[in-house]
Amino acid sequence: MRRLTLTAGVAGSCLVIWATLPLLSTGAPTAAELEKKIDKTQAKVQYRKGKEKVLTQDIAKYSSRVATLEKRVGALSARQSTLEEDLSEKREVLGATQAELRAERARLIRLQKRFREVEATLEDRLVEQYKEGRTDLASVIVEADGFQQLLERGEFLGRLAQKDQQVIKIVATAKTDATRTEKRLDSLERRQQKVTAEVAARRNEVARVRSNVAATEATVREARNGKRALLSQVKVQRKDLEEDLAAMQAQQARISGALNGALPAGAIKKGTGSFIYPMNGTFTSPFGQRWGRLHAGIDIAAPIGTPIRAVDGGRVAIAGGVSGYGNYTCIQHSSSLSSCYAHQSSIAVKVGQTVTKGQVIGLCGNTGNSTGPHLHFEVRVNGNPQDPMGYL
Repeated sequence: MRRLTLTAGVAGSCLVIWATLPLLSTGAPTAAELEKKIDKTQAKVQYRKGKEKVLTQDIAKYSSRVATLEKRVGALSARQSTLEEDLSEKREVLGATQAELRAERARLIRLQKRFREVEATLEDRLVEQYKEGRTDLASVIVEADGFQQLLERGEFLGRLAQKDQQVIKIVATAKTDATRTEKRLDSLERRQQKVTAEVAARRNEVARVRSNVAATEATVREARNGKRALLSQVKVQRKDLEEDLAAMQAQQARISGALNGALPAGAIKKGTGSFIYPMNGTFTSPFGQRWGRLHAGIDIAAPIGTPIRAVDGGRVAIAGGVSGYGNYTCIQHSSSLSSCYAHQSSIAVKVGQTVTKGQVIGLCGNTGNSTGPHLHFEVRVNGNPQDPMGYL
């Protein structure tokens, strides 16, 4: 250890400054430099916490979208099942239509064959009639424009024998059946084409929609996985920064202890105000604006389990978990003045309990929104935060 003495004359007076410093290695940071590094590291930690929150929200949105897409896929699967049933029915209809079409085509072939046979028989009968010398019948035939017109002329039918008339009726019926069958075939072919087109359209629709949904779902899952990977990376970075921060705070505590002198075990640090210091440790953050908002107290770093003491006597108004503050205790010292203690690892008092100045009310911890073991200490007047340094 060494002692440095500086003497300066000011208006006949001598100013003597004593400083007790350990022999630090060359290049070691000073307390001021460490404080700047700590502030920067704390800012980085807070930035990554904010980024983690945003990424978590993004992941939740993507997860919600994936769930929506999965529901849509489920609906499509149900629709596909319905379409498959419909397709099955359409195939049955198509099969029946095709069978009916084949039957009608076969029937038409039979009718056409029968028509040709009857037509040949009728021709033979007409030749016989002509050979028998029935010239009047021949003239009727010659005057007709065609065989169909001939069949429609009552004069011709009236001159034929009953057997010939039966042949004529058979020919006419066959002709009518053939015409009707051809029309039915046309109708069945159009129906077959329509059913086939419907089957193809429905199958293509299901395939197209499923493909689009699957592609969208794959894109969303990929985006969500990317966010998760980034979140994991940010968490690792934040953890590394918190470890660096804890190391710097510990180093700052060693420097502070060397500068201020170590306190005896169990001793309570005295201030110049009416309050005693709530905990022996390293001052790490002042009261005031920090990271764009009011830091409503001061921070004192110390190992977990370090005793926290009431800065003055009073009644415990709050003792329990509070969002952000973790384990939080507030002591009412007067009708307007109170002191509060945050981030405790455990609380040693209860609401309504009367405590005395210096009494242990809890232990230092890292609960709530905290970057490392420390006590966040507040002084409030009528509930409004004040700079604790004016009371310590």
